Amino acid sequence: MKRRVWLTLGAVVLGGGGVTYAVASPSSDSGATGRAKRPVKVYALALKGTAADRQDLARTDTSQFSMLGVSWTGATTRLHGTAQVRTRSTATGEWSAWRDLELNVDPLEKPGRRVRGASEPLWVGSSDGVQVQVVRKNGSTTALPKGLEVNLVDPGVVTDAEAEAPGSEPAAFVAEGSPDATSSSTPADPASPGDGTAVTPTDGQTATSPAPTDTTTSTAAPTDSSSASASASASPSASPSPTGPTAPPSTRPQPPIVDRAGWGADESISPQAPEYNADVKAVFVHHTDGANDYSCTDSPSIVRSIYAYHVQVEGWKDIGYNFLVDKCGTIFEGRKGGVDLPVLGAHTYGWNRESAGIAVLGDYTTTSASNAALASIARLAAWKLGQYGADPAGTTQLTAGATQKNYFSTGFTAGSAYTFQRISGHRDGYNTQCPGNTLYPQLPTIRAWAAGPVQGLKITSLGGATASGSTYYTKGAITAHWTATTPGSLIKSFQLLVDGKTVATASGTATSVGATLPLGSHTIAVRAVHQSGKTATSSALTVVAETTAPTFTTTPRLSLRSGTVNTSAVPVTLGWKATDDKALQSVKLLSPTTATFAPTTTSSSRTATSGTATTWSMRAYDYAGNYRTSSPAYTPAILQESSATKTGSWTTRSSTSYLGGKSYSSGSKGAGLTWTFTGRSAAWVVSRASTSGQAYVYVDGTKAATVDLKSATTLYRQAIWTKSWSSSAKHTIKVVVVGTSGRPTVTTDGLVYIK
Repeated sequence: MKRRVWLTLGAVVLGGGGVTYAVASPSSDSGATGRAKRPVKVYALALKGTAADRQDLARTDTSQFSMLGVSWTGATTRLHGTAQVRTRSTATGEWSAWRDLELNVDPLEKPGRRVRGASEPLWVGSSDGVQVQVVRKNGSTTALPKGLEVNLVDPGVVTDAEAEAPGSEPAAFVAEGSPDATSSSTPADPASPGDGTAVTPTDGQTATSPAPTDTTTSTAAPTDSSSASASASASPSASPSPTGPTAPPSTRPQPPIVDRAGWGADESISPQAPEYNADVKAVFVHHTDGANDYSCTDSPSIVRSIYAYHVQVEGWKDIGYNFLVDKCGTIFEGRKGGVDLPVLGAHTYGWNRESAGIAVLGDYTTTSASNAALASIARLAAWKLGQYGADPAGTTQLTAGATQKNYFSTGFTAGSAYTFQRISGHRDGYNTQCPGNTLYPQLPTIRAWAAGPVQGLKITSLGGATASGSTYYTKGAITAHWTATTPGSLIKSFQLLVDGKTVATASGTATSVGATLPLGSHTIAVRAVHQSGKTATSSALTVVAETTAPTFTTTPRLSLRSGTVNTSAVPVTLGWKATDDKALQSVKLLSPTTATFAPTTTSSSRTATSGTATTWSMRAYDYAGNYRTSSPAYTPAILQESSATKTGSWTTRSSTSYLGGKSYSSGSKGAGLTWTFTGRSAAWVVSRASTSGQAYVYVDGTKAATVDLKSATTLYRQAIWTKSWSSSAKHTIKVVVVGTSGRPTVTTDGLVYIK
């Protein structure tokens, strides 16, 4: 890779008579802070060809530029056809696809003889090569205009922030070892041939304009109105010229605006004083065309480039727009004269005398403008119109300054009055697609945001409260969260309303606020105060503040259930009942395991560890967050068959399938086993098979059931019969063999009870 050698500032006259410049750092420090700030430069290359229907510029190496357009002799001359460009990126070295230039540009109302016709400028990003083709429209008998050239703008590096940013290298360099390495010239800089004569268009616009030429040039120089540094003068605010108007106060707050010094305007190229209108009745919204993928750190460079293009290429007195807005919402002062004064701009042909122009950086033909950009347009328009008591959502009468038709074929006659929206699109006043087919439909949103009240306000959630149906419940402390479609920058404040009264206030950019409610039922709403003073209130929510905990009307309790019994675990049913004076939300099992149950659920099948006292802790919650805990303890106990009192004949059987490895079996009619225990639930545990018989079960001396043990499959340790009581007491369970014909055998493992 060849090392770049930075050249000192100098100029050399090339063989063709043009002048080219090399701009570089005078310091030996290669760091960004040591570099000289690079001025804005404008170049021109004449297109080749004498045909009336086509002119071109083949792929041409150039010095660095980031914006370009096509211009021609004669401000009132129209180019009937297409102008397309391709550029080469300095970052990738790749050539772009062909891109159309917007040719339907507003003319000046009274252009001077040196003002040039031109396309809209197109931001392409840092580039070092260009190709152009201009073709007459099919069927047109009008020849292409004379003096066609492509104009390139290098925005330079003119502010301290830009000088310190990475990649802020000077544009002009030569490779070490090249034939020009010791020369102060740069490789063939495109430039604008001309005499640099100051001209005064009849509308009062003065600029240093290159003289038109029909000669094709391969080398030339930047226009000699380029300055080596940005002017330090700031834009006038409340101190206009002695003959200018005073700045009226506005009904809306002024948004932050980057002044001309902030974006690096070279005031020396537009020395004429501004002109003023009587007021601002309307705002016209524009887009500037060009790429939308620019970085917002490049926005000052884009604004500088548009300024240089309007002044040094087209010959205007200043940048045409009153304000410019980037996609991040940053607002830039455009035409000089004071942001708070009704400066006459050059943005909407026939309507400049009663309006201000706001241009969004980028192309919004197929891409929507960002909410940040829309919000800034709304803030800016509301403030500017508010200086004259105008409703941004209203209409006004504007007097036409020219006879013409707009994009919608509506005809206007100079001197006649017509109705316009206070916030209108460029196409409403002039026959152009500007501000693009996607930004134009966003104008109603801008009007609504600018005028108020706040749009789309709704409470999205209530922290500290839980909903049951349409009612929220809380212990008292809540946090209301909300959203609104109107950006916070247009909102003065939010108010939390409890029963219609303000209890808390938050800023316009806030999305939540808290409060503590007294006990009882309340309505909660949020009120938004727009910067206009108009208010909007969300739908109200019903919120009940209460501190009464739920109750267990039935204490959690265990009862044995049917199923397979093991020496370590027995099947049980956990039962309970909980209620609340307002609204029960849930019941949770906290131990010995965890589970959550719906408020209407009152039981759950579980297993319990036998022989061990276990705490069954449950907690009932209401929707307000109040809760009550109940934690009874229960112990399942196994009574083996050997602990029963026997009557009749029983045989001991041994198998690992039985509880404890043994069981009793009998086929003798009337044989019985009796267990006595103190508990609240019991289950008889048996083995079952296809040959198993029946048994009678007696509870405290009373026959309770006849149980058939027959089963298609052999099963062991089965709790086949259960009985539970409301409280613990002493009970006797007796099983008696029925002696069923053909299958009399009863095999029992024992009895399980809960104490």
